[in-house]
Amino acid sequence: MSAPPETVELLDDAAVADPYPLLAHWREHDPVRWSERYRSWFVTRYADVDAALRDPRFSSDRISPYRRARGRAPGDPRVEAAFAVLEDWMVFQDPPRHGRLRRLLGRAFTPRAVQRLRPRIAELTDRLLDDVAAAGSADLIADLAYPLTASVVAELLGVPADDLDRFKSWSDRITGLVFGGLGDPDRHTDGAEGMSELTGYLAGLIGQDRTEPASGLLGALLRARDGDDTLTHDEVVATGVLLLFAGHETTTNLIGNGVLALIRHPGQAPDAPGTVEEVLRFDGPAKTIARLMISDVELGGRTLRRGDRVFLCPAAANRDPEVFPDPDRFDVTRNPGRQLGFGLGLHYCLGAPLARLEASIAIPAVFDRLGSPVVDGPLRWQPVLLSRGLDRLPVRFTPA
Repeated sequence: MSAPPETVELLDDAAVADPYPLLAHWREHDPVRWSERYRSWFVTRYADVDAALRDPRFSSDRISPYRRARGRAPGDPRVEAAFAVLEDWMVFQDPPRHGRLRRLLGRAFTPRAVQRLRPRIAELTDRLLDDVAAAGSADLIADLAYPLTASVVAELLGVPADDLDRFKSWSDRITGLVFGGLGDPDRHTDGAEGMSELTGYLAGLIGQDRTEPASGLLGALLRARDGDDTLTHDEVVATGVLLLFAGHETTTNLIGNGVLALIRHPGQAPDAPGTVEEVLRFDGPAKTIARLMISDVELGGRTLRRGDRVFLCPAAANRDPEVFPDPDRFDVTRNPGRQLGFGLGLHYCLGAPLARLEASIAIPAVFDRLGSPVVDGPLRWQPVLLSRGLDRLPVRFTPA
């Protein structure tokens, strides 16, 4: 890097393209680091990230305090409505409400249901690769990773496949609202408009489902029960938004990052049992995980105060040499140990089995169908704090 590490932040151009040298510097020299630019702590050592993910004082409920603060000076009602939807997302809840939402969702989103999707995921993957195989070039985000993952989650929810392009537009606009493109002053307004359109669309589907029950997950959410407990209308809408957004965003990034890692490291086996786990460790879709302190905590010689925002960094922890030997080497045969690519503890990603299944099918299929693809053009990484993913992955190839 041309600038001294102390002046570089994660959304600077060089760090967006490759955050790992910067994260390694922080992990070695300032593992619990205060960023004046973002008014937040960044935690980078594996032991500290692991401990914080298990510690209830690092709260996931960061939307409610934000809404209360905004309530003292209310702004655009569309933005307020968007944050009301986010407040109902399971990932932004602490116990006991988090457990309640997870139990109700878990009854409709089981590992057995995920495994039943294997033939359909393989079919969709083959069909998408059929469309590009003869061309000799493709954008593997737009032509494979996004339409595959969006199609799977749309079918799970019972959403018409013809509306996938609309979901892409809505999702792109919501990204800045959720994933923290802190350099974009318009992200709240634009994200709120996308959220309004998506919630309106889902509310329409739910209205249909109440009179004509659907077989998809959206219908199952309407009927989900835990004793006398059910999801409210607003919770079903919010959960539908969460699943449509998170259900493809993370897996799209996992597939894109995995294909790129294998292109850059020829000789590794795309279909090895450990390939997906090594991608999650080496260059996974979770760059950071945001938390809010609900009490003072001593960590790494620093005092994190109640009300402080903290970014836990799985991307740094997963390359900690104290845990992973030779951590900057991509090796699908390694034992990935306890990589943190899907989080840990109460908030371990509920969709992890589906993401693993989709990636384990799609990544090997790329190399089976397209031979040995090479990158064909500049890469464009998403300039956000929480996630690590490509906007485009242009490749050229001679089909196998």
